[in-house]
Amino acid sequence: MNENLFAVLSAKIPEFSKGHRKIAEFILSHYDKAAFMTASKLGDCVGVSESTVVRFATELGFEGYPELQKALQEEMRTRLTAVQRIEVSVDRFSHDEIFKSVLLHDIDRIRRTLEETTTENFGATVDLIVGASRIYIMGIRSSAALASFLGYYFKLMLPNVTVIETGSRSELYEQLMHMSSEDVLVGISFPRYSRQTVHALTYAKNIGAKTIAITDRTDSPIAQKADRALLAKSDMVSFVDSLVAPLSLINALIVAVSIRNKEVVSKNFEILDRIWEEYEVYEKNGGVEENGV
Repeated sequence: MNENLFAVLSAKIPEFSKGHRKIAEFILSHYDKAAFMTASKLGDCVGVSESTVVRFATELGFEGYPELQKALQEEMRTRLTAVQRIEVSVDRFSHDEIFKSVLLHDIDRIRRTLEETTTENFGATVDLIVGASRIYIMGIRSSAALASFLGYYFKLMLPNVTVIETGSRSELYEQLMHMSSEDVLVGISFPRYSRQTVHALTYAKNIGAKTIAITDRTDSPIAQKADRALLAKSDMVSFVDSLVAPLSLINALIVAVSIRNKEVVSKNFEILDRIWEEYEVYEKNGGVEENGV
């Protein structure tokens, strides 16, 4: 189902049977709780059978209740406030299982990211970056850490890289004023999506620059403005956004770009190695210099 789930439920309520109407109304009113209920528990809450809940899912066009639940969780993420996210995480994770549960969820996000990213799309994205005259990178709020990480390594490898530091909207456009059709903008955003990042991608497209989105779904606001979208799952329901899968995807992007520019990158790091050695950039541990860039 590509349509907004909540809009579909609202539109279909008059058509539903009494039992299905109860389910729809409960989901619309308590989506933060319904998204993590089993079919049996959801049925108990509204006073219908588990089989009625399953039939409700299939009537909406899903293969079964798990598919409906997954869609509900994805839709829900753009609606939850920070306080609601905290409440949901408290309900989901017991104190004794937080460490294990969070890591297992992150492992699942990486697995799903791997499943949804095609080699062809990833390769085409690398082509856009390698072929660009100048690379602009933008991510704000929690995505700022990802933009900074990507920008740090791209600046070591490539000559013309700018990480957009945003304040007001006017400052955003001032930093983009020299962008041309030969350039590429990489926008990074996850729920709740940044309006500033959407504005930047819109501006880039309007002047003919290439646009790349690193986000969580094909219908996200920034994916809709992008020539290429790389999807990474980041749907930990908490006030803290899980950046493990997006960071892993960005790691792969950095490695791929470095391999495509092997000679230039190698020459750059030869220079950097001499600078780091001469100015003692890295602390030595027991006589052995620590690894890292």
